[in-house]
Amino acid sequence: MDKVTQQTNHYIHRKEPTRMKCWLLIAVVVATGPLLVEAGRPLTVDDAGTVESQQFQLEAGAGYEHDSATQHFDFPLGLSYGVLPMLQAGIWSGVQLEDRSEDNDVHHTVSDICDFTLATKWNPLAADRFWADQALAFAVKIPTASCDKGCGSGKADFDLMYIVTKKLTDRFNADLNIGYTWVGGDDDLVHYGLALRWKVTEPVELVGEVFANTPVTSVKTTTLAMNAGIRWQAMDNLVLDAAAGAGLRGDVPDVTATMGLTWTFGFGKNK
Repeated sequence: MDKVTQQTNHYIHRKEPTRMKCWLLIAVVVATGPLLVEAGRPLTVDDAGTVESQQFQLEAGAGYEHDSATQHFDFPLGLSYGVLPMLQAGIWSGVQLEDRSEDNDVHHTVSDICDFTLATKWNPLAADRFWADQALAFAVKIPTASCDKGCGSGKADFDLMYIVTKKLTDRFNADLNIGYTWVGGDDDLVHYGLALRWKVTEPVELVGEVFANTPVTSVKTTTLAMNAGIRWQAMDNLVLDAAAGAGLRGDVPDVTATMGLTWTFGFGKNK
């Protein structure tokens, strides 16, 4: 599933009594696009760029979350395709593993598939005419994860997000996300985040972000988290990444970590 959907789903799941504490381990994601010149793994905040026409992009990695009673490993899988020059579509799912510590200090391990997500992104406004690259992203989460196991909500969710990417200097770029999630059977969420990217050298980029979820009926329960990491373009069509994060406010994991890769492939001139 896409990263924003993962974050909002995680917030929703932690509100349910059955979702105690979990292990998240590895994430494998397939998306489409040219070389990773815009935001992507290991960030949660998305960029306005879309996959080039007739191109695919595969993201694969390992993710981990930890708090006082849960450890969670995750293995997401996604595939996106450049349908048109400014339009991409993708599918996302995966598997998850959770180790939950009960009140009586008994550990309970649960594994399951992740919810299935259909996502698309459209980028009609370019920076050369509209100050910054601007895009709209839409996602539908289909409840395939087990609600009985506490690995999913059992409800369909819908998300609409506005994305802005601005080139600040030759080496610095910024990404801004503002979105709304219609949550099946629970409070709707407003989610938002800001990411900064610094190109240290040609193959190496440092990235950092802060992002939050705010229930529309309870602003006081807003969650806030941060994440920072590195990208290394090992080959023209292969980028390796790693990042670590922490919860800053609300019911979010104390510590997060991820590492992975992004591989671009396709047909035609970008082959």
